[in-house]
Amino acid sequence: MSIWYAICDFLPLEMLSWTFMRNALLAILLMAPLFGMLSTMIVTGRMSFFSDALGHSAFTGIAIGAICGASAPIGVAVLFSIVFALLFSFVRSRSNQAADTIIGVFSSTAVALGIFIATLGGSSFTKYNKYLIGDILSITPGEIGILALTLLAVVIFWILFSNRLTLANIHPALASSRGMHVALTQTLFTTAIAVVVTITISSVGLLILNSLLVLPAASSRNVAKNLRQYHLFSVLFALFSGLAGLTVSYYLGTSAGAAISLCLALIFAVTFIFRKGRS
Repeated sequence: MSIWYAICDFLPLEMLSWTFMRNALLAILLMAPLFGMLSTMIVTGRMSFFSDALGHSAFTGIAIGAICGASAPIGVAVLFSIVFALLFSFVRSRSNQAADTIIGVFSSTAVALGIFIATLGGSSFTKYNKYLIGDILSITPGEIGILALTLLAVVIFWILFSNRLTLANIHPALASSRGMHVALTQTLFTTAIAVVVTITISSVGLLILNSLLVLPAASSRNVAKNLRQYHLFSVLFALFSGLAGLTVSYYLGTSAGAAISLCLALIFAVTFIFRKGRS
């Protein structure tokens, strides 16, 4: 962190005179590629609602960890979200129900269970507001380290499985005919989403987390001409919105997560207009 702080000292930005803003900026630089990369596969695989369901499961895991007295409820939430993702993959592979129906079942169950546990015994729900709204300004160096390790793991996963995952999402039968383990690939991907959603929920908030996993790729699809541009623009849009949203939140005193989401929504609107203008 000392190297990062030294770099910030050379940047002529007023907001970087505060340590919490330096930490938040570094977190944005780590989270943006995570959201950008995962977003393309979430949108391609039509799993937008699934990422939202994972956010609900992460909240339930946090509630379970808190009521059990865990010193780090996020750890319990990660474990619960992974189990949730694996269970979803299992049910999805053995059911003839539509994917959105299964997602609805899991999402509603996770929400109900989370609220039930959080309010058990008349407990106050207000202590969980942080996870609903998010507060990236309170992120710690330890949490930033976890983000860095997660980004490294996702990049490695991307290098090894991105092409396979794209084919599995677009044409599962063709992927299977080529000897690919479609179910295993999709399970690994859902696990990756579960981990990313859980470790970022306290920073950006459950209420808008799904937008950060959908809007980068949705905007990219408006202007990308090939698969490489699709991935690249998604990451760039996420990065630009993260930096712009953090800056806006500092000067206007708003939620950083909400500002980032609105920047992404604006980018989607602009790229949509540009797309319509080209046709």
